[in-house]
Amino acid sequence: MRFQKLFADTDGESRWTDIDVNLVERSFAPPAQKIEISEPEPVKRMMFLRLRAGWDEPIHPTPVRQRLVCLSGAVRVTASDGEAREIRKGDVWHMEDKTGKGHHTCVIGDEDFEAVIVQFE
Repeated sequence: MRFQKLFADTDGESRWTDIDVNLVERSFAPPAQKIEISEPEPVKRMMFLRLRAGWDEPIHPTPVRQRLVCLSGAVRVTASDGEAREIRKGDVWHMEDKTGKGHHTCVIGDEDFEAVIVQFE
């Protein structure tokens, strides 16, 4: 399991990297069988998000460190270094480019983009 992370380097350039999630088998909901699960992370809030088809925003940094889980639709996210990735149903996108040049996001296709956002601060 992995997620896509967008971060700002020391020069303020937004860049992509892939992060592998470490899963450990343990008892999570006894008496249910053990499952593979990651370590918990403290979060501040969770929200649902919808971007309508055709939505296109100017380049900007993320306001807080947050993780997005795509439920439907698709967006193209372009880091300031020029690398673009498509976020589609089931993809997880971690945003940490709070400083620097930021990124550009636009909805691709005719379907609205719907997601869950989890904020860490």
